[in-house]
Amino acid sequence: MAGTRSSRSTRGTRGTRGSRAVVEAELEPAEVAEETTEEEEEEEAAAARAGEPGEAAGTEERAASSAPAPLLQQSREFLDLFWGIAKPDQDARLAATAALVTRLRERPQEAELQYALKRLIEGLGATREAARPGFSLALSQVLQGLEDVPLQRVLEQIKEKHDLQKKKLLRSAAFGNFFGVLALFQSGRLVKDPKALVASVQLLQSLAQHRNHLQDLPRRTLVDILSEIPEPVFEEVLLGVLQADLAAAFSTPEQLQLLLVGLQKFPGVLQPKKLKKLLGSATVVTKETVPRLVEVLQAAAKSVKKEKVLPPVGLDLVRVALQEGAFELFWKGVVEKGLLEEHSGPGSYTAFRLLGSALPLLSLEQLQVVLRGEVMRRYGDHVLSAQLPSRFKFAPEMEKYVGSFLEGCPDPEKQLAVLVAFSSLTNQGYPVVPSLWPVVRHLQPEALERYCRWLRDMFLRPDLGRCLEFSTSRQKKTAAEDGSRHAATPEKSVFRFRKWLIQRLSSIVENAQVAKDEAFVMGIARFCFFHSFFETKKPSKDIPESEQQVLVPLDSETRETAGNTFFSLLQTLNSLPLLGEAPKTVPGPPRGKASHGVTADGRLWAQHLVQYAALLLSHGKHVRPVRPFAAEEKAAWERMLQSVDRLQQRAKDARLAETTAFQQLLLLVGLHLFKAPGECVDVLNDLQNCIEKALDKKVKKAPAGAEEPQWVEVMVEILLSLLAQPSRLLRQVCRSVFARVCPHLNRRALQLILDVLDPDQEEDGAVVVTEEPGRKKGAATEDSSEESGSEEDSEGSEEDSLDEGSDGEVDSGFRQRLMSVLQAGKALDTEGQSSEEELDDDAMLALDARLASLFAEQKLRAQARRREKDQARKEKSLRCDFKIKVLDLVEGFLTKQPENPLVLELVEPLLAVIERSMSRDSAKQEQDFLRKTADIFTNQLCRARQYCRSVADRAEELHVALERLVERAGRQADSAVALYHFSASLYLLRVLKGNAPKPPAPLSPKKQRKVGAPMQAQGSSCLDLARVTRLYAEALTGFLSKRNSPFTAAMFVDLFTRHPVICQQLMPVVLPFVTTGARPYHQAQACLLLLKALQMRELKQALEGPAWQELIGDSLRQTTESLRAVGKAVNKSAHLKMFKALELLVFLIKTVKEEELPTSLEAPLAMLQTLRQSDHLGTTGRLSDLTWQALKLLGVPRPKEEKVKVAENKGAPEEPRSRKRKKGFLPDTKKRSKRRLGELAAPADGEDPGDAAQGAKRKRKRKKRAKQQQPPPGPGVNGTKQGSRPPSETPPPRASQTKDPEPKAVVNGDAQSPMPGSAGPKRKLRGEKRKNGLEAAPAATPLQKKARLPPPGTPSGPKARRKKLGPEGGGK
Repeated sequence: MAGTRSSRSTRGTRGTRGSRAVVEAELEPAEVAEETTEEEEEEEAAAARAGEPGEAAGTEERAASSAPAPLLQQSREFLDLFWGIAKPDQDARLAATAALVTRLRERPQEAELQYALKRLIEGLGATREAARPGFSLALSQVLQGLEDVPLQRVLEQIKEKHDLQKKKLLRSAAFGNFFGVLALFQSGRLVKDPKALVASVQLLQSLAQHRNHLQDLPRRTLVDILSEIPEPVFEEVLLGVLQADLAAAFSTPEQLQLLLVGLQKFPGVLQPKKLKKLLGSATVVTKETVPRLVEVLQAAAKSVKKEKVLPPVGLDLVRVALQEGAFELFWKGVVEKGLLEEHSGPGSYTAFRLLGSALPLLSLEQLQVVLRGEVMRRYGDHVLSAQLPSRFKFAPEMEKYVGSFLEGCPDPEKQLAVLVAFSSLTNQGYPVVPSLWPVVRHLQPEALERYCRWLRDMFLRPDLGRCLEFSTSRQKKTAAEDGSRHAATPEKSVFRFRKWLIQRLSSIVENAQVAKDEAFVMGIARFCFFHSFFETKKPSKDIPESEQQVLVPLDSETRETAGNTFFSLLQTLNSLPLLGEAPKTVPGPPRGKASHGVTADGRLWAQHLVQYAALLLSHGKHVRPVRPFAAEEKAAWERMLQSVDRLQQRAKDARLAETTAFQQLLLLVGLHLFKAPGECVDVLNDLQNCIEKALDKKVKKAPAGAEEPQWVEVMVEILLSLLAQPSRLLRQVCRSVFARVCPHLNRRALQLILDVLDPDQEEDGAVVVTEEPGRKKGAATEDSSEESGSEEDSEGSEEDSLDEGSDGEVDSGFRQRLMSVLQAGKALDTEGQSSEEELDDDAMLALDARLASLFAEQKLRAQARRREKDQARKEKSLRCDFKIKVLDLVEGFLTKQPENPLVLELVEPLLAVIERSMSRDSAKQEQDFLRKTADIFTNQLCRARQYCRSVADRAEELHVALERLVERAGRQADSAVALYHFSASLYLLRVLKGNAPKPPAPLSPKKQRKVGAPMQAQGSSCLDLARVTRLYAEALTGFLSKRNSPFTAAMFVDLFTRHPVICQQLMPVVLPFVTTGARPYHQAQACLLLLKALQMRELKQALEGPAWQELIGDSLRQTTESLRAVGKAVNKSAHLKMFKALELLVFLIKTVKEEELPTSLEAPLAMLQTLRQSDHLGTTGRLSDLTWQALKLLGVPRPKEEKVKVAENKGAPEEPRSRKRKKGFLPDTKKRSKRRLGELAAPADGEDPGDAAQGAKRKRKRKKRAKQQQPPPGPGVNGTKQGSRPPSETPPPRASQTKDPEPKAVVNGDAQSPMPGSAGPKRKLRGEKRKNGLEAAPAATPLQKKARLPPPGTPSGPKARRKKLGPEGGGK
């Protein structure tokens, strides 16, 4: 660049370069770099043309040569490679780099190599995005592929090009030197060249001073170089150079990391004697160096605060401390007493990351030291305090650390130690890690078995002293203020710990990624069941759970939690896939069913647990139930076991599915007998009776007059009561059993289900819905203990809010009582008499006591009212939730029994539910209930593929119901509700109409059977066609005549499509309304219905012959008459009517033409001609297109519209001139859209004198354009003339070299010259100016274009000069 600039100054271009510097100052940095590179290419080209020496030559021989430079005789492809290296796209950069290396290797030329090195070195300091890394990578690949290029010379060129002494370009120079050294290092040759290695390291040391620009990149690169070189090179070459940095290791994290890497990589060089000389101590971690290590680690932690990663020096320091045997000193002195001392975020998070990263490096004893220290307590405090949504949570990152350690650790002892340590980190007895912690999936089988044993032992013998207990700062503050008021009792801590332990055991079974066998799962299930419902009297060998001694007795709350966990585990076991391989001798699950919920022997998990419970009950001397069974309960249990055995014997029966479902239900209810014996005894007895009757083929039906309910009714009641229980497993089993009971369902059993959904019986309270026990209580105990400190405050604030009354209403009774108290205390005037006597102290105290009692009583009343409202709201929510569950039974019945006549009993009840729910505002839960009900009604009932066929005995009843549904649909105020009633009527119509039994073969593609079936179905159906037709005709008449009708056209289109028989009967009803509709909207809907009906193939085949011709003719006459009487489409209704009528007319004309019907089309043709000539079609193009479509069918082609050329309109320029121009806007002739118009149009008479001046400007413009198109003399690049390069090797020509004028910027709608201040055209302007200067163009032209536009009010400046020179500002 220096040589090029000097040569340019000798040619008298110093002034041009000065003006370019001003523009460069205004450009963005990326544009400066881009302009510089392009400028140098053109400067070298100009130097080559002039035959002068320049820096582009690169050598003295090339400077002395008079021939064209060999580099520039090549194609443009070589120069474009450097532009590709700097592109943001990574693939493009890599492709350009590979192409450059290949070209330099396959066609070695000194000129190309020197130019490539020069361009790559210059690009190291570029500022564009991805330019510096791209050039650095390209330089490293070139140096790696061409080993004859000396690295020392390249490094000198880098230093010379990117001089650090120039303060103005210090940032670019610093980056250029850094990326240059990085390229030398990445080439892989730096280790082989000692001189270049020393120079590069010294350069990196000098670059480390520029932290404002490079931060710690030079130090990191030094570390990378140090980790790659061999030990002899380090000892002989770099040790002396790096001695100052190694001696100042405790100054910065980067220098310390340099020393630590050297100690790990070259222990034979950096021996204790050498360290003693460098640091003053033979080791890095000593008591004297601890404070300095703390400072360095704190600085490193703050430097990576935004990145949220572990500083590299931290893990290296851990390794060196382990190597020196001073890990305990480092951990306690540097981490616990150093990083955690300031209670800062970066320090604490660095300590946590050191803990997680150091786990794989530590021994078992060191793990005990780390996992029982202050870092773990601080981590637990962070987990509890970071529960707010806006706070940073480190727990997911710690989970990754622990999971990675467990996955890569082969030692079960270490795995168990880490997992037990995190499970023992407790706050008031509750561990901070979740009970569903998924890291357990990485445990080895031995470690998993021992961990579960530890969980069971801690549950039976909880020893909180072995746990790492901690308290949060808030808990400590509360305890210091209130003493032991909020302190957690040992009993509460034990309960919290046991609750977590039992849930942890259950979660291990629920985790599908944990490898487990049946014995392991059964052991956990038996443990949970035993300690939920039994206690040990005396150990027994037959019962392993009785041999485990319980030191702290289990209270009722703990047993209740364990019971809930057991039933949750039972839900998991019911869907658990088969563990292991089943033996071949044992029958497997039914064919076609997945083996879920069974063991390898084919029996249910629940059956194994029931057998275990029977074993416990049989050993009364050793164990006893927590709630002993009464005689009735014990008898029910024994009978249940017998029923299960009988069902097991029927396993080979054909009714295997029913047997399995009944067996599973019996087992679940039997297990619930331990949880709620009083509620399950009756259910169990009734269930056994029902199952026996259901499976007994010889059971007799009850007499007609008997009042005893049938077994299916009792079964439905049992299932409804079990659905109300908060157990997902029970709900699944109930749905499975109900699917087996559906074929036996009767009307009374179905009515039991419908009574639950009946909106009128919501207040009866016939169904009691229970809330899931322990949900709210469990959530409260699982919360962090920080909330316990604010419990009293929240209660106090709630009580204060209750004093304000309920819903802001004033209780008149309370007002009367208050006035009575005040009058009795003589504090209120009575009967208008005023008293000036003041009350004494005793009277005031008595009045205060009475007022306090009155307000306390009122407060209790307000609390009672609020509790009643909350209870009512909760009951309403539970009732809605129960209804959603019952809908599953309805859906199952419709799915399993679509042809059952009882399906017809569901139509009106479901409609009542939908109508009632849509008529009132409801909460989200009720909206979900409505949505599910509507989905079942529409998809499972009305649009079911199968339906009831045997309804001949109920034909009259169904006809009455059909009439009732259509009438109710017509009375609705909402069309959405009317749609459901209308769909139900179509379903009943489908049932009444019936179908042929079954077609003997599938339908043909032409659907001939389907078309012919409806017309002949009347003979095999019980449909009264005349009655139904009259019903729908009245509804259709109301829709087409009433102003506000709930019916819609889509309803009747659906009717026509699904029932073509009714469509045929309703055609005489629709046809007159095409012309006689009450409003244009009704006429449009009549046209729509008629069009949809005529398009049906079934209707056409039913009306073959004269009837079809008559219908087409009547429709054509009605449509023509309707369009003839239409006015202008001034509103939406009229426009819709014309559009639908024209659509219908097009279809009718097409039908007449295709079928060659003897129908006259003269009247439609005349009407369309009249309509086309009138203005009734409006401004829209849709009506016009439809009109011409109809005329085209009638033989009238649409004329082609010829576009009027602008030049033919001679008088057009006079019209714009007559308008008054706005002040401040350019005339139309200067606008870009009017420019060519002004050139082509002839001058009119009476033009103002300014038009003559415009003509002169155009002449000057044409002369200048012709002058610029002439190629300059002299040879160009590659021996061609200037301006005539081959198109394949040249970029697109500049705007100044093209024939068409360059586009102008638009300002306020007017065309202006491009402003030099804008970012886009700057490069183009600078290139134009430089080219004009080299080609001896007038100097005023670029100066005129580079001038900035002054404010609009300024009369002088470039704008005024541009007015003198013409509209283009004096040239391009």
